[in-house]
Amino acid sequence: MFDPVTLDQLRALVTVVEEGSFSAAARKLQRVQSAVSTSMANLESHLGVSIWDRSTKVARLTEQGQAVLAAARRVLAEVDGLRRLTAGMVTGLEASVSLCIDALFPLSALIDACKGFAKEFPSVDLRIDTELMTAVSARVLAGSATLGVVSPRGLLPGLERKALSRIWMVPVVSPRHPLAKLEGELSQKELADTIQIVLSERAGTGVADQAVLSPRTWRVADLHTKHMMLRGGLGWGNLPEHLVHDDIEAGRLVAIRPEAWGEEEHTLYLSAVYRPDTTFGPAHQWLLEQLGALCARDSGTPRRRKPRARRTKG
Repeated sequence: MFDPVTLDQLRALVTVVEEGSFSAAARKLQRVQSAVSTSMANLESHLGVSIWDRSTKVARLTEQGQAVLAAARRVLAEVDGLRRLTAGMVTGLEASVSLCIDALFPLSALIDACKGFAKEFPSVDLRIDTELMTAVSARVLAGSATLGVVSPRGLLPGLERKALSRIWMVPVVSPRHPLAKLEGELSQKELADTIQIVLSERAGTGVADQAVLSPRTWRVADLHTKHMMLRGGLGWGNLPEHLVHDDIEAGRLVAIRPEAWGEEEHTLYLSAVYRPDTTFGPAHQWLLEQLGALCARDSGTPRRRKPRARRTKG
């Protein structure tokens, strides 16, 4: 059945309200005033409600008219969104982008990327998931994410890869932890009786635990928990420098130096991954470039912390 209510009538209604009168709306719409008045009368007739109170010199919206106005604005907003979406599709713009990132990715970089994405592509839906290690690649392989960001230990066969930026990992402990009181590089023996907090795969089929030096380990499946456990003095472990920078500056955590690790031992390179059959439109391309640039900005430059010299007994 043909609906007699038109978008033209709804736009005329909104314009009359915004401009303050039928005559001002007619000028804005470049029509004669009688055409606007007829459009409003037809809208009232089709809807079966009184939109305008014409008992005063200047017509005002009735209570029913206020409700119709709110609904009209919602309808017009949806139609405008539809037009933007289809206009983008004509030029190859995607309807949606799904991104899965490793928890090591700097959160500040992600937020800024999302802000820029919303401004550049207002009609494109964005979904973001956070996973650990191989779980990121698994989501991309399964097709539940079109783009992933992984650390080296999270790479799985069958995906294309593009290097993004480095993440520096720093071994830290609470200042109340016994290791914080030891000076210089820490030997394997000094680490033997301490608990190492290790970030592990959620699934039992992922990669083996990495960078384990202590025979005693507590395993956790998310970065926030590991961070809080280290700040609570429950053990030692690696965290991204962008995450612990403020803690170290404020004295909530202390950087340590296991002698088994060199300066570049725990520099991780994050990479974007995607399926070989994926065709990226402008939204994916833009996001891919921004993720690399913003990650490089926020991962920073590692501060060289010289190990404290061992005291010799006099």
